[in-house]
Amino acid sequence: MEPRSLQLLEFPKVLNVLSGHCVSTSGAEACLALLPMDNADSINSTARFFRQGQNFVRESGFRLGTFPPLEGLFQYLVKPSNVLDADALYALVQTLGQARTLKEALEIAEKREWDTILEFLEGVSWPEKTFSGLKRCLDQDGNIKDESSPELYDIRQSIRSLHQRCSKKVRDFIHGEDISRFLQDDFMTITNDRYVLPLKTNFKGRLQGIVHDYSNTGETCYFEPMFLVELNNTMQELKQQERTEELKILTYLTGLVRSEYDQCVAAYGFLVDYDVLQAKINFAAAVKAVAVDVQSGSGFDLKGARHPLLAAVEGGVHPLDIELPTEQKVLIISGGNAGGKTVCLKTVGLLSAMAFSGIPVPVEKGSVLPLFKEIFVIMGDEQSLEDNVSTFSAQIQSISRIWEAMDSSTLFILDEFGSGTDPAQGAALAQAVVDGLLENGVTCFAATHFPALKTYALVTEGVRAASVLFDPSTKKPLFSIAYDQVGASIALDVAREHGFPESLLAKAEQYLLMEGSDSGSVMNRLNELAVTREKELEEMDRIKAKLESKRAKLEEKFERERLAVLADVKKQAQNVLKEWQDGKIGRKQALKKLSEARGSIGGDEKATPDVKPFSFEDIKVGKPILNISWDRKGIVLEKDDRKKRVKVDMDGVAMWIPADQLGPVGKKAVQEKVRQVIEKDDTKAPKGEMTLKVDLRGKRADVAISELARFFDQALLRGATELEIVHGRGTGALRREVHIFLDGNPAVAGYSLAPEDRGGDGMTEVELV
Repeated sequence: MEPRSLQLLEFPKVLNVLSGHCVSTSGAEACLALLPMDNADSINSTARFFRQGQNFVRESGFRLGTFPPLEGLFQYLVKPSNVLDADALYALVQTLGQARTLKEALEIAEKREWDTILEFLEGVSWPEKTFSGLKRCLDQDGNIKDESSPELYDIRQSIRSLHQRCSKKVRDFIHGEDISRFLQDDFMTITNDRYVLPLKTNFKGRLQGIVHDYSNTGETCYFEPMFLVELNNTMQELKQQERTEELKILTYLTGLVRSEYDQCVAAYGFLVDYDVLQAKINFAAAVKAVAVDVQSGSGFDLKGARHPLLAAVEGGVHPLDIELPTEQKVLIISGGNAGGKTVCLKTVGLLSAMAFSGIPVPVEKGSVLPLFKEIFVIMGDEQSLEDNVSTFSAQIQSISRIWEAMDSSTLFILDEFGSGTDPAQGAALAQAVVDGLLENGVTCFAATHFPALKTYALVTEGVRAASVLFDPSTKKPLFSIAYDQVGASIALDVAREHGFPESLLAKAEQYLLMEGSDSGSVMNRLNELAVTREKELEEMDRIKAKLESKRAKLEEKFERERLAVLADVKKQAQNVLKEWQDGKIGRKQALKKLSEARGSIGGDEKATPDVKPFSFEDIKVGKPILNISWDRKGIVLEKDDRKKRVKVDMDGVAMWIPADQLGPVGKKAVQEKVRQVIEKDDTKAPKGEMTLKVDLRGKRADVAISELARFFDQALLRGATELEIVHGRGTGALRREVHIFLDGNPAVAGYSLAPEDRGGDGMTEVELV
């Protein structure tokens, strides 16, 4: 996309804020290099990767630690003769260690079926030889271990042995010659890789030896006694051998890195990519942002949109609902000065650029954006004294430059076009520009103060009008948008608010009246109506959220009660069945007790008369009715004859329900819905055995499972031990739903498909506990 437009939208500032959440300089540089993508699949895949990353962090609590930049190390390896030193290898092994820890932590994605994280993991080919070699040869401080090679081990053993010999000789010399008074300290030290004694300078002529150096004060000289000269020479030879052997080891380790160069680069890139993902997650938490999916050909539906540079400031931004349906291509925003028109335009363009770049945006969940391959912006004062270009001339030049490049895949942000010239001519040019944009299918968000353009927005097909609102009493902006209306510029009110001389304001009002241009009262009335409507909409949204919450609680309560009743009935049925099997009660007494159990929940079939057919025409507005699926009573509010559905109020929750899920109150219509067939006569059945059958063929899965649950209740009440569920073959979808239901049912001891001669995979046989 055009860098100039991204600059005007302040996109680089957002990248700078995002990069501040990285733990590495390489991750920060990767954030600063992010650019909008032009492929919907890539954008949505990145959004899905972000959401799965959020879930991973939320579940695991994993936090990536800091790691050094390794680009220079990999560049250094390009020259074949270069050998990495111990510090560089230590930085590499520490970084690979972090990458390995991250890789192991992310393996949870396979259990969670996080597809994009699994793809992310598949892109890493682990440098096993390099990592193992570095771990074996370098200690926790980055030094080469003695065990790196047998030769190095022998050399260092010799150095340690020589050090002990030197220490013993120095102790013997000090005590034998009684020279401790000549020394600053009673210990041996090292200068220029040679063992020396810290001798007081005024005593240096008393002993035979070599002075190697002096202290900063000059009071101490570092003196090598003659008896240490030969030992120090031997030490120098061993040190040289040690350096030679260390170079061999470093050369070998560098060779390992070169042999797995691509894997090392990939592992490092894996770590950097996750650093960027972690930065996005932290950025989203800071500004309350979400990943937005992009749908080609859709309209704008940004709920609670906020400018990202203001979103983190408490009370610094007011959320906006930005809407532009698919059939409309241009939104023209009018209204008072300082009311937020320019911020709205910037927010639209900036959030689009962020979403296309895979960056979470501060909007509410469920927001949707269309896909654009290009964003052009004309905004602000673009005049240039050096180039002899006025504001209007600069706008004209910008539009002329980009006009041929704009098409249906372009988002165009246009702020106050034509404001730098005669209002009548500027408005005419602005209308002509919008006409051209509509012809080319360009999506445009524009702000204006031109009355002609406001009228144009109201009457032109494909163009939508909107207005920023202000408080009717104080004339202060509310930073809210009302759609399908225009707003006054209220320049005089803004001037008064900022201390403009009242005498000048009075003169201006007189001139407005003289010219007949004062439409303020009409605009004020429109603004008042819009403010009232927005408040009503907010109240409706609040009530809707409250009702949805209440409905969720009622559904949860119903499910708890249903499970409790089921458990109680099951327990009673099992007790009765056991008493019958043990011979404590007879068959008639057992059936009587089961009937009493049914009666305790209103299930006494004997007290229930036959249910007459119930049709859509029997449903009357204002009359009570039964929701069979929930076994709940309600009042009919409305009927939809075309879709054959009914709006029912159940304890304050109103919802549309298909007519085939409703029945008359006071009739056990539920029993008509469950088709039971007793395959064996109870009187002839063996003691304790009863098989019931239900046919679910031809029903939607949700209706079928609801009926199956009621069938189970009836079966337990009757004391059945076996069930036959006919679901048909078909695509197998209904069979899967039935088996899922059975898997989670505590009353089921086991189940299997019927033999082929009795229905095969079209019927499931169930054994009850």
